Amino acid sequence: RLLALALVIGVVVAEGAALPAAQATRVIEITAERFTFTPSEVRVKAATRLEIRLESDDTAHGFHIVGTDVDIELPKRGRGAATVTFQPQPGRYTFECSRVCGAGHEFMRGVIIAE
Repeated sequence: RLLALALVIGVVVAEGAALPAAQATRVIEITAERFTFTPSEVRVKAATRLEIRLESDDTAHGFHIVGTDVDIELPKRGRGAATVTFQPQPGRYTFECSRVCGAGHEFMRGVIIAE
């Protein structure tokens, strides 16, 4: 019985060793202010799990990744930050402010490039 148990444990360990390591999360910090996102271009390896931390340096803004369900609101300066996760496949993902924030709102865009 001990031999059988050792064989079972050995198989479990061997199978576990064959599994790929969990992919790490990459943290991206983006600041919104005066109709711009900084940085406005983010390059990542495709399929990397992203934790996007967003903070406003002025008024409330939105953050929407076009073509996805990602759409959150950023509180005004000094009232905290917002965080969203996103795991892009290969391609370009435009993000934009989704809350009218003033005269330059329509120009407030950026891009995530997953290669």
